[in-house]
Amino acid sequence: MLRRTSPTGKSFYQKRKTCRFCADQNLQISYKDYSSLRYFITERGKIIPRRISGNCAKHQREINRAIKRARILSIMPFCSIVV
Repeated sequence: MLRRTSPTGKSFYQKRKTCRFCADQNLQISYKDYSSLRYFITERGKIIPRRISGNCAKHQREINRAIKRARILSIMPFCSIVV
């Protein structure tokens, strides 16, 4: 449980997010699957950190590797196009 404070000053406990890859063993992390990897990057193209996405350390490392491979192979953009 994570202890947080609300804007009014009261503290409460927030339930920890569970890793979706640990919960469902059938999900695979692949650099070829852009549709599943896009949930782990922001609109600006940055990789979402583990504390926000709720992944465990093992799967976060795999996601990072897959995103970086996809970027090098031009499957995913390095950054968004902002003009």
